[in-house]
Order: sequence, then structure tokens, then C-alpha cells
Amino acid sequence: MPNLRQLFLSHVAQTSDFPLGLEIASSEGMYLYDQEGKAYLDLIAGIGVSSLGHRHPAVVGAAKDQLDKYLHTIVYGEFVLSPQVKLATLLAEHLPDPLDSVYFVNSGTEATEGAMKLAKRYTGRHEFVAATRSYHGSTQGSASLMWPKDFTQAFHPLLPGIRHLDFNCHACLDRITKNTAAVILETVQAEWGIRRPNKEWLQAVRKRCDKVGALLILDEIQAGYGRTGTLWAFEQYDVIPDILLIAKGMGGGMPIGAFVAAREVMHSLASDPILGHITTFGGHPVTTAAGLATLETLLQEDYIAQVPIKEKLFLELLQHPRILDVRSAGLWLAVELSSFDEVQAVIHHCLERGLITDWFLFNDRSLRIAPPLIITEAEIRKACAIILEGLDGRVG
Repeated sequence: MPNLRQLFLSHVAQTSDFPLGLEIASSEGMYLYDQEGKAYLDLIAGIGVSSLGHRHPAVVGAAKDQLDKYLHTIVYGEFVLSPQVKLATLLAEHLPDPLDSVYFVNSGTEATEGAMKLAKRYTGRHEFVAATRSYHGSTQGSASLMWPKDFTQAFHPLLPGIRHLDFNCHACLDRITKNTAAVILETVQAEWGIRRPNKEWLQAVRKRCDKVGALLILDEIQAGYGRTGTLWAFEQYDVIPDILLIAKGMGGGMPIGAFVAAREVMHSLASDPILGHITTFGGHPVTTAAGLATLETLLQEDYIAQVPIKEKLFLELLQHPRILDVRSAGLWLAVELSSFDEVQAVIHHCLERGLITDWFLFNDRSLRIAPPLIITEAEIRKACAIILEGLDGRVG
């Protein structure tokens, strides 16, 4: 009889030839546990998803309560469902004007796709400007925004009409024209290894969009929900987007995403044609209930306020001759090493020692650190000690 790992390799579609292959039996707080009961300190939160850790009581409780009431009812946008309404209202209360209309979807890439359709419909234009080395998802519209083409070339042709600029490049802003439906940017570039915009540059992008009548879409699928030390990363730059993308940490471990805009903008999807964008499972009652509990907990507790303190501790501890650079945006760090081989060696050392780390899509020379916001000082010290121990093992 094949064991679980063999069945996994045989029947679960693979995304690489070298999956980590941990057999997860349970989880709690900061830890995942394998079939033998070994604990793994999670330093990446399922790629920014488990912002409150694994199985947070408030999130689990909200999901269970909703399970006892109702599950799927009808496609999104037809019935009045309490978890959807409450979460949309709470989001609107904690977003600046005019961001007051929320369209729920199932994932980050769906949020990107919906926002692209919305921008085209509202402006009547079809061109987009995106940043090089950005990542907004893997479906065809989202993938069309990606450059360089290493991860997309095999799937061409993708959407036409995509132009690119470099992050923090003022000379590139003339690529935003009166043909541009929207500029789409990560508020902090994730897969390029945590690259923050210059404040004056992001503000210049906003002004250029206003000048030519283009919308500004900010992708906070990874940067949002307190990851950078404020509820929304864009708060730190005095810039308000026309459309905001959110997902990952939004559901406390449940699959959910959304794009948010002014009601006037969003309503353009409701006519000419009617049902301009639809989703069957977007805004599912259980996921929105979990999302509501997640946001309420983040707002009630001091996890976000503690982010800068914890960031500083990581920066103080991650000192080693083999570390070339450490870039951070709150509890989100890229630890630059010399090569992909060195990164992989450290990742596997960490796994052996019960610590989960990862790398970045467009920067395979950096270790990814993005733990649940609940991580303690003691856990930060433990994690950094294991990483440094792995680096020590490479010295020679």
C-alpha cells in the first residue's frame, strides 16, 4: 500500500521537482507539527497568510459558528449575507475615502483579475503599466503583468498592452499615458526581495495617474493586514489608491481576497453588461466570517503596534559575515546571501532544526522571513539563532 508521501507525489499536481514534502498532521499558534510530532516554527506564515498564527481561536470559533448557520447560498452579490456585509463594512470603516465598496473573491490573483477588468470598464482604456519584477498572481491576466518573462514565456501569448517601469524610476513615469487604464504596483515589492518605494516616487506616480486620467491600483495582497507595521502599507506613503487589492493575511488561514474601490467606480461592473464580473464562491460565508474575526482581532489587539519592535529585533540579530544585506518592511524581511545554493542549504538546515523559511520568486539569493504577527521575542531569538547556525555551517 503506498504511503501518504507516495500518493502525494502520484496524485497531487506538483509545482516543482523538489517539493519540501513535510507531512503536516496538526498546527497551533506559531507551529506546524508533522506525523511524528516534530514541531516546526513557521517563519513564513504560509507565505503571509496566517497573520494570527495557525488556528487562532477567534478565527476557528467564527468559522465553526458560521458552519452551524449556513454555507454556500447563491453566487456572490445576490443575497444579503451577514458575514459579507459585516466584513465589508468594517473594511470600509478602516480605509480612507473613497474606498468604500468591496468585491470579495477567493484569492489574490482573482483580486488582480477583477481589478484589471474594473479599470478597463471604468476608464474605457485597455493598457496597463506594471513594475518590473512584480508579482500579482499566476492566472493569465495577472501573469501578463510579470516581467521578466522567465515564469511566463512558456504560456505566451498573454494579454497585450502591458508596459513596464522600474520601481523608484522617475524617468519611467512618462510611460503612463492617456491610453493607460491603470498603473498596478505592489506597495512593497514582494518577490523581488522586499523593495520599498521612495515616498516621493510613489506620490509622483499618483500625480501622474491623476494627470492622465489613469487609475492607481495598489497590491497589498502580501503587504496589507499589518505586515508592514500599519494596517495598510500605503498609509506610510500618504498615497490613496483608486483600487486596493487584498488577500493572504485577510482570512486568518482561510482562502479569501478582495478588490476595493469607490462605489461609483465599482458600480461600473453592474451594467453594460449586467454581471460584468461574477464569482460563485467569492465572499463565502465561512471565509468572510473568518475574515471578520481576523480583522477584528488585529484591530483589538496590539500585534500591529508591536511590528516595528519585532522588526528591530530581527535586524539586530541577523548579523553575520555571510549576510550581504537585510531589507525589511515591518515583519517582512529578505536576508540576502551569495547564491541560490547557499539559500537552499540554509533552508534545509532550518528544516532539520524545526524552522520553516523560504526564498523569493525573483530573488533566489534571499531568505524570506514573514512570520505570523503573534511571534514572540523568544521565538525571534530562536529563529535567528538557527539561521545563523546554518550560516556558520557554511563557513570554510
